[in-house]
Amino acid sequence: MLDINLIRETPDVVRQALTRRNMDSSVVDQVQALDVSRRKLLTEAEQLKALRNATSKQIGQHKDPQVRQAKIEEMRVVGDKIAALDEEIHTVEADLQALVAGIPNIPLEEVPFGADDSENPTLRTVGAVKTFDFEPQIHWDLAPKLGILNFDQGAKITGSRFYVLSGAGARLQRALIAWMLDLHIRQGYTEQYTPFMVKGETMFASGQLPKFEDNLYHDHQEDLWMVPTAEVPLTGLHMGDILDEASLPLRYTAYTPCFRREKMSAGRDVRGIKRGHQFDKVEMYIYCCPEDSMHELDKMLADAEETCRLLGLAHRVKQICTGDLGFNACISYDIEVWAPGLGEWLEVSSVSNVGDFQARRAGIKYRTSQEGKTRLPHTLNGSGLGVPRTLIAVLENYQTADGSVWVPEVLKPWMGGTEIIQVGG
Repeated sequence: MLDINLIRETPDVVRQALTRRNMDSSVVDQVQALDVSRRKLLTEAEQLKALRNATSKQIGQHKDPQVRQAKIEEMRVVGDKIAALDEEIHTVEADLQALVAGIPNIPLEEVPFGADDSENPTLRTVGAVKTFDFEPQIHWDLAPKLGILNFDQGAKITGSRFYVLSGAGARLQRALIAWMLDLHIRQGYTEQYTPFMVKGETMFASGQLPKFEDNLYHDHQEDLWMVPTAEVPLTGLHMGDILDEASLPLRYTAYTPCFRREKMSAGRDVRGIKRGHQFDKVEMYIYCCPEDSMHELDKMLADAEETCRLLGLAHRVKQICTGDLGFNACISYDIEVWAPGLGEWLEVSSVSNVGDFQARRAGIKYRTSQEGKTRLPHTLNGSGLGVPRTLIAVLENYQTADGSVWVPEVLKPWMGGTEIIQVGG
C-alpha cells in the first residue's frame, strides 16, 4: 500500500505511475478529495469535543440549577453532533482506505514502458532448446499413455481443470518439490511450513485483498481464505512485528498448494496441466533493509535460474514492462522454460521486489541498530518454481521416441533411484 503522505504531497508522482501502468489516474483526485473531507471533519469534531470538555468543567461551577440544566441540554446537542461526525469520519476513512488499498505499487524508473506481456523484453536465453529426431509428444498425450496422469478421474472427483497424478507421476511431482526446497535451503533460505488457509487480514497484508477477491477461494463460515501462493502466509509471519536490523535479511522458502479461481475460456491454453484451479509451488521470500533489496532481487533471480539450470531446462529471462507489472511489484522478472511438446515457453517463476508496499499494509517494521528508529523493510518474492509447468517441461524435454521419460539426474535420489519412467513400470 502506498503512503497517504506520498499521495497528499506528491500526487503527480502517483498519477505518472498509474499512467505508466496504462491505468486511470483519476483515483488520485478521489483520494485527495476524501483526504481533505476527512481532515475537515476531524477538525470540526475536535473543536466540538474541546468545547464539550471545557463546558463540562464549567457546569459544576454554576450554582444556578437552571443554568446548569441549560448547559447540560446544550452539551447533549453537541454530543449528538459529535456522534454524527464520528460516524461520518468512520465512513470517509473506510472509503479512503479502500481507494488507497486499490492503488498499485509505483514502478521503478528502470521498468520498461509497455502495454502488456507482448512487450516484455527478453534479457537472456540460457541453454539450447532441445531438438528431437522424432515428433515430441505433448504432455497431455504422453503422461496418460504412461499411466501417470488421469484427467477423467480428476473431473470425476472435483470437476474440470483438476487431475490425478499416479505412481511415478505423483512421485515425480513430490521429487520436484522436495528437491527445490532442499536446493533453496542450500542457497540460504530457511524452510517454513505454513497454513494453507489464512485470515482476511493476512490476505490484505500481502496485497491479495481487496484487489483479487474474485480469484480467491473463501470459506465464508469460518471466514478463512485458501492461499493463492505461499507469499501470503510468508508475509503474515511477521505481520505487526518490529524486527531487529541485525536479523535482516530474513530469507524463507515454503511449499504450498495454491488455489485460484482463474477465469479460463476454452482452447489450447487450458488443456493439460498448464493452468488449473489448484497447483503446487515452492516459494522464496525475503525481508531486508531497503538499501539491500535490489541486491537481494539479483540473488533471488539467480537462485530461480539455478533451479532451471540444474534441471537441465533451457530457460529465458524476461523483464516485466509497466503494463504487465503485478499489483504489488515495483520491478519484476519472469523465468520461462521451453516445452517442446507444446512448442512454447512456459512461465515457471516470477521474481519481484515489492519495496515497502507489503510491509506498510502488514504493519511490519524493523528497528535500526544505530539510531534505534523504526523503518519499513522491503520484501521480495519469487517462485522457485511453479510445479505443474516445471513438470510439463521435464516430461516433454526428457521424453524418448518410445514414449518413456528419463528422470533428471538431480531428481533421482527423490525417485528411489528410478532412472526412467516407462509404460507399466
